[in-house]
Amino acid sequence: MGNRRRVAERRKTRPAVVGGLIAVAVAGAGLGGYALYGAGAAADDRTQNTSAAEDQKPKVKTSPLSAAEVATTATTFLTSWQQGKVTAAAAATSDTKAAAALLTGYTKDAHITGVTLTPGTRTGGKVPFSVKATVTYKGISKPLAYASSLTVVRDTATGKPQVDWTASVVHPDLKDGDTLVTGESGTPPIKAVDRDGGEITEDRYPSLGTVLDGLREKYGKKAGGKAGVELRVIRAKDSKSSDKTLVELSKGTPGTVKTTLSPTLQAAAEAQVAKRARSSVVVLRPSTGEILAVANASHGFNTAFQGSLAPGSTMKVVTSSLLIEKGLASADKEHPCPKYFTYGGWKFQNDDKFEIKGGTFKASFARSCNTAFISQAGKLDNDSLTEQAQQVFGLSLNNWAIGVPSFDGSVPVQSAAQKAAELIGQGGVRMNPLNMASVSATVQSGTFRQPYLVSPSVDHRTLATASRTMSSGTLSQLRELMAYTAGYGTAAEAMSGVYGNVGAKTGSAEVDGQKKPNGWFTAYRGDLAAAGVVQAGGHGGDTAGPIVAALLKLGG
Repeated sequence: MGNRRRVAERRKTRPAVVGGLIAVAVAGAGLGGYALYGAGAAADDRTQNTSAAEDQKPKVKTSPLSAAEVATTATTFLTSWQQGKVTAAAAATSDTKAAAALLTGYTKDAHITGVTLTPGTRTGGKVPFSVKATVTYKGISKPLAYASSLTVVRDTATGKPQVDWTASVVHPDLKDGDTLVTGESGTPPIKAVDRDGGEITEDRYPSLGTVLDGLREKYGKKAGGKAGVELRVIRAKDSKSSDKTLVELSKGTPGTVKTTLSPTLQAAAEAQVAKRARSSVVVLRPSTGEILAVANASHGFNTAFQGSLAPGSTMKVVTSSLLIEKGLASADKEHPCPKYFTYGGWKFQNDDKFEIKGGTFKASFARSCNTAFISQAGKLDNDSLTEQAQQVFGLSLNNWAIGVPSFDGSVPVQSAAQKAAELIGQGGVRMNPLNMASVSATVQSGTFRQPYLVSPSVDHRTLATASRTMSSGTLSQLRELMAYTAGYGTAAEAMSGVYGNVGAKTGSAEVDGQKKPNGWFTAYRGDLAAAGVVQAGGHGGDTAGPIVAALLKLGG
């Protein structure tokens, strides 16, 4: 999920193009307004005198693609596809077998006919194009229109230009292994409603498109509806995404699925993430595990439920519970926070290389001192953090059943420097806002309750549980740490104005190739817990913090 230039050989005639292609190409605007053949083509392709041995060895082009090569390859592929010449179209790609299968299914299984493909403006090797067609099934027809793109690359083995094949070339909602099918949907539509009975739609709540897809896939048959006729994306068997409806030819009768979402909090969550690019947030009720809101600034993937990201220092909530339980730290006892600490061959440091001399563990937690945690790595077993996350916080067991697809977090057993990095939410640890909201909910209530979007009474599914709870002493200290951080630590600015029984933790997670870290924030107030992330946003207190705090102010 290169812009190289090479001028093609001059030819006396142009390849034939048809339908939606010919008008654009002849007018000189085809494939972005560039000529199919440049004036310098012949000169660029002149061969130099070589030895007899070199002449016998086939030459493979490695030069950048020319505009003419991109145009010719794209035109060949699009024209062949438009004319229904699947073999010719597939031959112009990097994966003939996969291309032929999907293009064949485009007509045979998806029942798409009358295809017109119109290229747009080329950018390097990338050529956007629009698609207009008709979906017809048992006498019912509906128009189909969408935009897609292809990228022309040079085959490293032959030197020939070809379309770099991915399923998304055929339709942007397709991933490799997915298929397009038109017919009577095996899954009836649903009418999802919030906890107050109000209908949930994607128009009303843009973040919930993927949630609605997941609800339909799981509960469509159970909710009592009747299937309609649709063009759908059927996901690959190993995909974690839900099937998706592209065109509805005839309506089915929806069944009703009630969710735990709060209309007030959901609307507020949508408004908050709209202010920050690449932001996601989840709000829970700790006393029950009910999910009250979920929102993502980007609507194509549900990062809030399915993201897999290093949580940074928000993971220190879990680590602190472990250190306190094992007698390696205590809220009000002195605890080391040096500028640097080396473990497993890695030299760890604090943000801005600060140190706290003679400070308590509470001070280190509130200021998010990395070395205060790294310094304890040698006193822990390789599986200590993994067991704590699983046994107390219900994470990393891959057994949550919230009602739609979700990722339950991952805390793998690691050793040496990677073990130390996991203590501060780096290394192999992976979480999402749902997981980290659950962590705060566990601290607030004292017991892990698996989050859920649909009540288990609807389908009698079993919710995940944790095998043990924290001792009252550990829990009391952990709440003290989070309350102090909310009032006086790195979370204080964001939590200003959030009153009552509160606790919070900030986090920043470094990501390779990313200038700014992912900013994390997890907190609770009364009977609300929430967590958010802003990818490539910077420090959590400044980015995700205001989103979470704004939602906590609405209730608790």
